[in-house]
Amino acid sequence: MSDFYDALETREPAKREGDFFARLPLHLKHAKDNAPYWARTLADVDPASVTSRQALAQLPVTRKSDLIDLQKAEPPFGGLLAVPLSGLSRLFVSPGPINDPEGFEPDYWGSARGLYAAGFRKGEVVINCLGHHLTPGGRILESGLRTLGCPVIPGGVGNSEQQVLAIAALKPAGYAGTPSFLRILLEKAAEMKVDISSIRKVWVSGEALPPSLRAEFDAKGISVLQGYASADLGLIAYETPAREGLVVNETLLMEILRPGTGDPVAEGEVGEVVVTNLCATYPLIRFATGDLSAVAAGPSKCGRTNMRIKGWMGRADQTTKVKGMFVHPQQVAEIGRRHPELVKLRLVVTGEKGNDAMTLKAETVGGAKLALSVKESMHAVLKLKGEVEFMAPGSLPNDGKVIEAARK
Repeated sequence: MSDFYDALETREPAKREGDFFARLPLHLKHAKDNAPYWARTLADVDPASVTSRQALAQLPVTRKSDLIDLQKAEPPFGGLLAVPLSGLSRLFVSPGPINDPEGFEPDYWGSARGLYAAGFRKGEVVINCLGHHLTPGGRILESGLRTLGCPVIPGGVGNSEQQVLAIAALKPAGYAGTPSFLRILLEKAAEMKVDISSIRKVWVSGEALPPSLRAEFDAKGISVLQGYASADLGLIAYETPAREGLVVNETLLMEILRPGTGDPVAEGEVGEVVVTNLCATYPLIRFATGDLSAVAAGPSKCGRTNMRIKGWMGRADQTTKVKGMFVHPQQVAEIGRRHPELVKLRLVVTGEKGNDAMTLKAETVGGAKLALSVKESMHAVLKLKGEVEFMAPGSLPNDGKVIEAARK
């Protein structure tokens, strides 16, 4: 049996890019023709011209944080849905609230590939312990498991004693859910003196997997791999047995952008995860997830050739209040656009409550005249006064932060 879900995972990177951009123009046209939001957003875009990353980078970014207001103004999906409601199998409501559709495409959420990488195979029973209610987490896993031919126990969250007894009776080979709930089940089974050692394969998502917790599972002979998914996009990236970061799903194209901008960062630099899918039901084009990550250098030892990311590294939406006024990453980016001499920017907010101060740290070789000009731009863009500190190029931390709240 192959280590790979299909041949797509081992394509030459240039072939993968070519295949994606061969399909993207028709996808953009479909979105413009069928979704009011995309008709407006891409009004001046010729879909046939978007055939490279460089061309894609010229398109507007749509932020997940915008969906709440978009959906209030144009319910239920903000004009982003490209099929009639009869083209949906399920409708979900995630925290926000944000409405999320599920179409009829096979393995709509794309999770089968990540579950396969974790070792799940046809005929193996799996207990699915993500929620099966208004949010799509449980459904994201179940659709992938059913695609693989794995019978599913829909455990959901809670009722740990009852779930332990179900595991003992049905002897699933695998668990899918959050790492913290797996730990709860293992502790409950030990307390009840019930054997649930049939579980040897685990795929976790929905929260962080600390190295210490992974070590606990390893010590029990339980192999745990993780996936990075969202209710909008489904599975975005997944871990493989190499445990070298997360491999981007084959159905998506990922960019890492400087927060608050549409500009790609240099490889290895931390930035915001921005994704374009090819889903006809719910097209998402340059969709900013609000999460930070960075590209991991080189190919994975597992043999998969797609881009890898280092995992979740924080939130990109670093909006903060300074003297009662909101300051956004987009505003910091605007200062940078006014002064191309500035290589990289970081707005540091200090002081105590009611006595805020801010300093714009900028990598540049500029002098006093430039500093005065930047201070004037700060006041014009932010409507607030602050200091400017120039630093040597390469000296700011590579952590994706554009705004740092460093108050006492």
